[in-house]
Amino acid sequence: MSHTLQLDRSPKTSRAAGLKVRLTANLRAAGLRPTRQRVALAAILFGRGHRHIAAEGLHEEAVAENVPVSLATVYNTLHQFTEAGLLRQVAVDSTRTYFDTNVTDHHHFFVEGENRLIDVESAIKIGNIPAPPPGMEVTSVEVIVRVRRKPA
Repeated sequence: MSHTLQLDRSPKTSRAAGLKVRLTANLRAAGLRPTRQRVALAAILFGRGHRHIAAEGLHEEAVAENVPVSLATVYNTLHQFTEAGLLRQVAVDSTRTYFDTNVTDHHHFFVEGENRLIDVESAIKIGNIPAPPPGMEVTSVEVIVRVRRKPA
C-alpha cells in the first residue's frame, strides 16, 4: 500500500511546524515511529514537492540543514520509507539508486552525464509481457528511458 504525504500550504512562519505535525501523523499512519531524525528527513524529502534523490544527496541536504544524521541512517530511513509505501525506489543500474517521492505508477527518463531522473509524463504502452515463472506474479513493470544531451 502506498501513502501520500500531505503538505501544509500555510504561511512560512507556521509552515515548518505544520509540516512536521502532518509528517508525524503520516509516519504513524504508515506504521513508522516518528523519531526526530525520521521527521527531519521526511521534512527535507517531502517539503519540496515531488522529486528524485539519492541517499548521498539527501545526506548532503540534511548536513546543510544541521540535521545530525549519518549516511547509514539516511539509507535505513529511505528503505523504511520505501517499505512503508512513502517512497518508490528506482534502480537505474547496479550502482545508482534513487528514491522518488511520487509513488504513483509512472516511468522515468535518466539523463546520462547528469545522473538525473525526470518523470515521463505521457503513457507508455507495454505489450507482450512474458508470463512469470511458476508460482510468481508480476508486481510492476518499470521503464527507464536513457537520454543524453545532443552535441552542440
